[in-house]
Amino acid sequence: MSLVRLKIKGISYSQTQNGAYALILNEVDGDRKLPIVIGAFEAQSIAIALEKEIKPPRPLTHDLFKNFSDRFAIVIKQVIIHKLVDGVFYSSIICERDMVEEIIDARTSDAIALALRFDAPIFTYKTILDKAGIFLKFSSKEEDEDPDKDDSIMVDEILQEGETVEIESNPSDAYRELNINELHEELNKAVANEDYEKAAKLRDEISKRK
Repeated sequence: MSLVRLKIKGISYSQTQNGAYALILNEVDGDRKLPIVIGAFEAQSIAIALEKEIKPPRPLTHDLFKNFSDRFAIVIKQVIIHKLVDGVFYSSIICERDMVEEIIDARTSDAIALALRFDAPIFTYKTILDKAGIFLKFSSKEEDEDPDKDDSIMVDEILQEGETVEIESNPSDAYRELNINELHEELNKAVANEDYEKAAKLRDEISKRK
């Protein structure tokens, strides 16, 4: 079976399912998206790994695993999303130590959080993408203007398997009234309080003003 490489397109949230997030993976050489519902903790950990400038004051669980692996010379070579059963994705982490390769079963959210920290590629099988991949059609012009911008996708919209989804742009303007110094102060507070979801939003707003 042929493997298809994936990249992370973005993370979104559900307005109706409390604590539910969606990780959106995009095939590297195509337009299909693979939406995976994950928990709040895993969404936070993945968002921190994506936002390189935010450094937690203490290591998160996945950071601790990375530190542990580095100490014992364990390298994650790749992550493969290898099975889909009743809407649940199953993944394997391909590790190597002393030239010996091991395959470890993992939740997909954990596997991807670790892949980001090891700069390891993420793959799935073509059969899985054929079954669960969807095309998303955007109604705003932002995708054409900035193709690398994270998709604003609601979990409630993408859970309808096989449906083409119209997506409205929904930017947050909660911090637009703050000046740059106030944004940095709020960012430092959010990191100190380990509120990384808020920190990521503040960092996005700061980046827009550079």
